[in-house]
Amino acid sequence: MRVIWFVTLALGYSLPLFAGSEPNSTRQTPDIQTIVKKANLAAYYQAADGRANVKMTITDKKGQKRNREFTILRKDVKDGGDQKYFVYFQKPADIRKMVFMVHKHADLKKDDDRWLYLPALSLVRRIAAGDKRTSFVGSDFLYEDVSGRSLEEDTHELIETTDKLFVVKNIPKMPDTVEFGYYNVSIDRKSYIPMKMEYYDKKNKLYRIIESKKVEKIQGFPTVVKSVVSNLNTGSKTEMEFSGIKYDIGLKDNIFTERYLDRPPREAIR
Repeated sequence: MRVIWFVTLALGYSLPLFAGSEPNSTRQTPDIQTIVKKANLAAYYQAADGRANVKMTITDKKGQKRNREFTILRKDVKDGGDQKYFVYFQKPADIRKMVFMVHKHADLKKDDDRWLYLPALSLVRRIAAGDKRTSFVGSDFLYEDVSGRSLEEDTHELIETTDKLFVVKNIPKMPDTVEFGYYNVSIDRKSYIPMKMEYYDKKNKLYRIIESKKVEKIQGFPTVVKSVVSNLNTGSKTEMEFSGIKYDIGLKDNIFTERYLDRPPREAIR
């Protein structure tokens, strides 16, 4: 399943960076593929493009805090298919003007293209496919959480249905490529927004949780405006709050090219 989570900053599901009619609990439950596809669209494909300002707070087990502020731009190449992301950092000073860019490919035969621009070194670095499940700028979010995980990478099973939620278990098809054994996603039955993701290690121990803490309707789209990831092994957590969210702003394709890594577009810094 495909996260923002980044605005949701995005699910195989990630709680989005940046839905559907309200089901009646007495009606027939949709099949699992319908559920995960609708959740993927709700989490990652609201409108044709979007922009949001993000404030990230990282809290370690001793309660010490570090802050990050950045802007994320997202453009769909095809609804439910390829996407492009551009993340521009404003604060703190040591990472100001750093850029993370992703060209996400729906075809599993082609790895996502990921770039990191480091202004202090005037260096553009390609991020290898194997690095996508490493920490994103020192937070508890991972690079894969930013742009999401393909639905085709996991098998999906509906393990519980309540009046408010569908709970889906996701098992990686290639377990040697990831650190988790499986993860469960709780999906809102009305909006299909993923509300909670619980990651279990290969000994079936819960070690990581991502939650949608606040959801608002923006331009008619249910949108996660506050999310939190908790690392139960380290005792740390990272909270992201989203503001200035706008959809269908007409982002140009050339924004998402290497030429803009060292001179970000106006849409990213205003």
